[in-house]
Amino acid sequence: MTQTRNDVIAWGSSQSWWILAGTVGASALAMLDATAVNVALPSIGAELDARVAGLQWTVNAYTLSLASLILLAGALADRYGRRRMLQAGIAIFALASLACSMASTLELLIAARALQGIGGALLTPGSLAIIQVSYAEKDRGRAIGAWSGLSGIAAAIGPLAGGWLVEWSSWRTVFWINLPLAAVVLWIAGRHIPESRAPWMKGVHFDVLGAILGAFGLGALTWALIASGNEGASAAVLVSFASGVGALAAFLLVERRASLPLVPLGLFSSRQFSAVNAVTFIVYGAMSVLFFLLVVYLQGAAGYPPLLAGMALVPVTALMLGLSSRAGQVAERIGPRRPMTIGPLMMAAGMTLLSRIGIEVSYLTDVLPGVIIFGLGLSATVAPLTATALAAADPKNAGVASGVNNAVARTASLLAVAVLPVVSGLTGDALRDASRFNGGFRIAMIISAALMVAGAMLAWITIRDSRAPGCAGPTSPRSFCAVDGPPLAPGDAPESSRGN
Repeated sequence: MTQTRNDVIAWGSSQSWWILAGTVGASALAMLDATAVNVALPSIGAELDARVAGLQWTVNAYTLSLASLILLAGALADRYGRRRMLQAGIAIFALASLACSMASTLELLIAARALQGIGGALLTPGSLAIIQVSYAEKDRGRAIGAWSGLSGIAAAIGPLAGGWLVEWSSWRTVFWINLPLAAVVLWIAGRHIPESRAPWMKGVHFDVLGAILGAFGLGALTWALIASGNEGASAAVLVSFASGVGALAAFLLVERRASLPLVPLGLFSSRQFSAVNAVTFIVYGAMSVLFFLLVVYLQGAAGYPPLLAGMALVPVTALMLGLSSRAGQVAERIGPRRPMTIGPLMMAAGMTLLSRIGIEVSYLTDVLPGVIIFGLGLSATVAPLTATALAAADPKNAGVASGVNNAVARTASLLAVAVLPVVSGLTGDALRDASRFNGGFRIAMIISAALMVAGAMLAWITIRDSRAPGCAGPTSPRSFCAVDGPPLAPGDAPESSRGN
């Protein structure tokens, strides 16, 4: 069944619930895995004899594939079918999860995580695009809000599920559990989700060269940054660094000349769009270091069991669920400049508090206050930030703008997780030395807090108080904004930005 412009689904019909279940299930796969894997990192390190660099690659192999391919995946969905690409993404994600659960070496796990990222790139933008083209216009806001809230619950469940699974069985179960969920979502998609395409994409040439150069450049640069912690400025590190920089420079040249570029550089002619993406890069980079290190620290240095460590950041997701929509409404009234300044400053304060925790850690007195302040700051920041990225672009390019902003956030996470642990001295066998881990964690939190302050200052100086829509686009002022990256706008792009 292929959907046409007039073949829309009314909210409340049986098919509308099936579509919502399928798209939420697909998003939940990626969100559950992303948050659960962080809890499993210490156990992975212990069983596979991984040093800090190995854990960085366990996270970054996934992020690298996702950041490099998410925009190309949107174009593929528009051309070959959004349901088809969603199904392909789920299948790849499931097979990669099986490979992760069976990995006998760290190298095999990292390769499987990279494959997971390819699956995640195919399924992530497709979920919201399917909602955008499937529901009647009057019902899209409600559908997107439900998708956002339910996906947010999945993000909250992830650390708890990951901690429980690691304690009950092993870290391998964190990946194995994806298989039954993927099977259910594939069945729903095949039976109940209509196919849709963008007719204008027929005959369009994809920016494959741009995708290759971007992936190679980010990969080479990331390897050089991580490897420098153990090897210093070795010949291999310098060659990899130079190759990465050269490939990214070539990427910019290709994007300037491509007929349908992955990253339309013309968007950055808007000072507001350039400014909000610079703030995004700084804020999401700093934030990702906290998410990467805190749960690992609580288990490795403080001796927390996985389940308790997994619960550490749940208040952040709970605050996001409860406050993101209100933050978007406040930004609509007063403009985004003040929330985007105050929010990062609060996150900096939370990180500063967390930098003071020691090896003997009380969650209620040492961890929770910093986590709550950080969560309040994040809740104040994300909705105005993403709305401003959308509002800074021409309305017909809102999907492209949101996709680029999402890619910027994921690239920032990739590079920050590669750089800051190295700069903080968390290299080699630091995981196994509680005192060294404590010192490195403290330095990483202080640097991240300083970056947050820099992001706040940049927002105050560069962001204008223009009126903006809600965090997930003009049809969804009450949507939950995902913790791991700005939410993709309805019809992300190039998905649906030029028609269905």
